[in-house]
Order: sequence, then structure tokens, then C-alpha cells
Amino acid sequence: MSHAIDTTPQSAGEAGHSGPEIRSDLHVRIEPRDRSGISIDLESRVQPYYGGSIHRQAEEVLEALGVRHARVEIHDEGALPFVIAARIEAAVRRAGLGEGTRVLPTRIVLPEPSGHDRLRRSRLYIPGSEPKYFINAALHGPDGIILDLEDSVHASEKDAARLLVRNALRSVDFLHCERMVRINQLPLGLEDLDEIVPESPDLILIPKVENPSQIILANTRIAEINADYGITRPVWLMPILESALGIENAFEIAKASDSVVALTIGLEDYTADLGVVKTSTGAESLYARQRIVNAAHAAGVQAIDSVFGDVGDLNGLHAWGLNSRALGFEGMGCVHPSQIAVIHEAFAPTAAEVERARKIVTAYNDAQHKGLGVVSLGSKMIDPPVVHRALKLMARARAMGVVCETAAS
Repeated sequence: MSHAIDTTPQSAGEAGHSGPEIRSDLHVRIEPRDRSGISIDLESRVQPYYGGSIHRQAEEVLEALGVRHARVEIHDEGALPFVIAARIEAAVRRAGLGEGTRVLPTRIVLPEPSGHDRLRRSRLYIPGSEPKYFINAALHGPDGIILDLEDSVHASEKDAARLLVRNALRSVDFLHCERMVRINQLPLGLEDLDEIVPESPDLILIPKVENPSQIILANTRIAEINADYGITRPVWLMPILESALGIENAFEIAKASDSVVALTIGLEDYTADLGVVKTSTGAESLYARQRIVNAAHAAGVQAIDSVFGDVGDLNGLHAWGLNSRALGFEGMGCVHPSQIAVIHEAFAPTAAEVERARKIVTAYNDAQHKGLGVVSLGSKMIDPPVVHRALKLMARARAMGVVCETAAS
């Protein structure tokens, strides 16, 4: 779809980054003109190998956006095609051109839809304005990848990051990771949804949720977009509660939509709201975290803990993870790949727990086979809730690969 441009003088538009410390990105500057066609001045770190391809892609993107006359400067630091397209589109929009037009890279085959109760032990935050982190993020093995449009993105870069994340969802194979996006606080987050939802993310994190109406608003917009595009895949929601009011409304928020699959908490904002210091022990947020767990379980969704911000303290992270699991959380956030394995270990059932659960399940099955109404293990009677808990632990251990199918069955 093309749009002719008028001859009114317009300001230049810029997007992206370049320089010695930048990789997998590029800087684009577009100066609209009223005649003389398109001139492209390209400098690229990979010019001998891909300079011609980058030049051709730039011409194609500009044509698709309806730009006919402009001077274009590109400083490339090894950007992939989906990044190049997003940066040029952002620069064109900032120059006041290409309104209502998108240039979408070829979509890779979508993975199977994400399950309501799938493992969410770890979710790795990736700044949505930093394409250098996109490609290899899944190799670290988190359960989910969060392409973040909120706190990790400067206010001046929100529009450009939105396009990068949109293109990444179309172009990057995140392997077995759940494809998550944290949008901005509503109502700005609605603009994020307009770009992101057509690309079928698995899950949307909604920050700073304080009441159910915010979930209903976001869910309604998602349903409208899906209807417009004929999308039938589910898009799950994970509200982030980050204030005293949000914590008090936790159950109502969790029940606001069937699309909510988990509740989580943002401890930096929560402790700031209380006016207290966030500590490594978490005593100041214990009430809020317990309330999250209780509300989530009451609503039939997962309880997911906050991130542990001290990347260098892996022992502290492990202790926090063990405490989180003991409280009833099923996972937590990560701000660095080094945290993933530690979190997975902390949330995994121990060998002793698995063995005891196996014995409980075996004793229960044996009693059922014999037609006995009472189940005992040694000198202890086993109540149905104990059996139910053991079955859940075995199922979780199997999903984590802690035990094999044969042992679990």
C-alpha cells in the first residue's frame, strides 16, 4: 500500500543506534525531499558481504511505505533484516511519512499455542529496544522470553521498540520458550497491543494493575484485534501487581478474565508504594507475596514471584527461590541468563520429595486396587489431600524432567 507525500517541508526522522559499542542494530536518518527520488548513503560493518542486500532492502521498505523522495543515511552495525525494516519504518514514521502503513517481514512458522498451565518457572526479560539480545535469548533455556516495552525502554524509544518487538515475533525462533511481551501501563499499552497482538504472542504481561477494569480493557482490545485478523490462538494474560491497592484487589484481578493464567508481583514498585526499602530477605513484602499466592490459587491460576535484582548474588537468588517455592509460587522472573539454572534448581522437587511422593502414590494405587478405603504409608494414614499433593508434585517433576515418564507412572 502506497501513500504519496506532499511538498510541504518536513523534519528528518531518526531511529536506532550505531557506534563502536553497538551490535546487531543500525541508525537510520531520513530527510524528506520534494523531488530527486531516493538517495541512500550506507555505511556497514558488513559492507563487503551484505552491503548490496541492505541497500536493496532499504529501497524496498521505503517504497512499501510510500516514500518517493528522501535522503537516507544508514549506519549499520550488523543488524538482521527484521531489525533493518523496523528501524527504517520507525524513522519514516518519525519524519511524518508512511502513516497507516506497515512493512512486515516474512513470518516464520508459529509454534504450537501455549498451554494454560504450562511450566513458568523462569521468564527472562529482554529490553525491547535492544535487538542484540533477541536472537540468542532462547538458547539460555528459560521457560519464557519477555520482550519488554515498559521499564527497560526509555520513553523516547517506546514507538521504535514496539516495531522491533513486532518484527521479532514474526522473525525470531524462540525455540520452546513461551513468547511473552510486557506492554506499557495502560492506556499507552493499548497502542502496544495494536502492533503486537496481530503477531500472536503467547502471553501479555500487564504492568501496574490495580483493578479488574484494566484487565477487562486489555482483554477487550485483544479480542477486537484477534477478530479483525481472524486469529483464534489464545493470548494469555499475566497481571503484574505493583501497589498496595493492586495487592488488595488480587483475587478480583485474577478472576477478571478467563485469559488470566498467572498473577505476579513487581517488588520494586510495591516497596516504593509502601515507602520501605526492598531487602534480600523480603520480610517487608511477605504479606503481599502471600496474598498473591492465596489469590492465585483461589482463582485457579499460577502464582509467579518477582525478579531477584542482584545478578551477582546467585546464593541469595537460590535462597529466595527456595523460599518462594515454599510459599506456593511456581516461578519467578530473571533479569540475567545466569539466573535461569539457579531458579530451575530452586523450584525443582528434591530427590527426597519425589521419592516420598512416589511412595504415597504407590500406596494409594495399591489401596485402590485392593478396594480399601483407607490408605496408609508405614504407620501414617494418608488423607486424600496428601495424595493430591503428591500427584501434583509428580506431575510437576515429570514436566521438569526431574523424573522420567516410567518412574512417574
